[in-house]
Amino acid sequence: MNQFFTFNKTTRKWHLPVIAGLCVGIPIMAGYFSGNTEGGKLASLSGLVILYIQSNNIPRRMMILMTCCLGIMLSFTFGLFFSFSNLASPIALAVFSFFIHYSIYKLGLTKPPGNFFFIMLASVAICMPYQPGKIPERTGYIAMGAMLSCLLGLVYSLLTLRGKEPPDDPVNAKDRYTNIVESITYGVFIGLSLAIANALELDNPYWAPVSCAAVMQGVSTKHIWMRGTQRILGTLLGLGLTWGIVLLHPSPLIIAVSIVALQVIVEFLVVRNYGIAVVFITILTIFLAESGSRLAIDTNELFVARLIDIILGSAIGAIGGWVLFNERVHYLTTLQIRKAKILIRKNKMR
Repeated sequence: MNQFFTFNKTTRKWHLPVIAGLCVGIPIMAGYFSGNTEGGKLASLSGLVILYIQSNNIPRRMMILMTCCLGIMLSFTFGLFFSFSNLASPIALAVFSFFIHYSIYKLGLTKPPGNFFFIMLASVAICMPYQPGKIPERTGYIAMGAMLSCLLGLVYSLLTLRGKEPPDDPVNAKDRYTNIVESITYGVFIGLSLAIANALELDNPYWAPVSCAAVMQGVSTKHIWMRGTQRILGTLLGLGLTWGIVLLHPSPLIIAVSIVALQVIVEFLVVRNYGIAVVFITILTIFLAESGSRLAIDTNELFVARLIDIILGSAIGAIGGWVLFNERVHYLTTLQIRKAKILIRKNKMR
């Protein structure tokens, strides 16, 4: 329980949460003032790509950022194309999660947030109503948010580095088989979480795989179980605060401004205290995911559904985390992969 109130030390600069707030806030405010709130919210989701600033060398930083922008757009588009069936979507998301985790480590993007935002956008898109005619429009909003983040990322880099380029932190290389086993684990459990959420006919089932992916970001089994507990407790507190805010009937402009402020707070807290950050993440994501009118009408129903999604996803993520760091599972899976490779080679030689 002490971990819920402990603030960790971090090397993250104070201005990164501010630039993240701008990348999310500008599309939100543009959507509000243009009368296209839904488009602004979609563009703000891809604005989170700014958090993939993972190099102190400006050319390399921008190459990584642009690559991640492309990845974010492909993730969202992939989800939209496979949203046609509740039976096919968990399988598609499982396969996608496998390949995205495998690719992330192949590209050396081992620092947080890792695979999380790619899986998050794919999960959100794959749970949207299947409307082929709207795929170009929705993908276009994601692309605009990503391009804005690239532009702000370049300006931010020029202002903060100022010709000084400290050496990048060393990348922790992983054994090829370890990466394959981890990728399989991510794929299986994230796909499973969506399958169960769909089977239970939960409202906004994407919260289950998103929570599962968030919990599995831990660096050890103990850390993963702690993140799962923090996520559930933080969600409970966040839902209570959101319920109180909704009772005040905030205007759409107040909600838009709140989203920007909450994004800054979340990015400041998430590396210092995950549990407290989840309180604000809960408020932020509800404001992003739900319209103001639906919040006012279906408040209790939405909150109960959200809590069930989070508990389900966190529980599956905790089990997935145990598998992720279980040495015996790694050993047995690696052994089977090697045997399969030998059999394939023998068949090719015949």
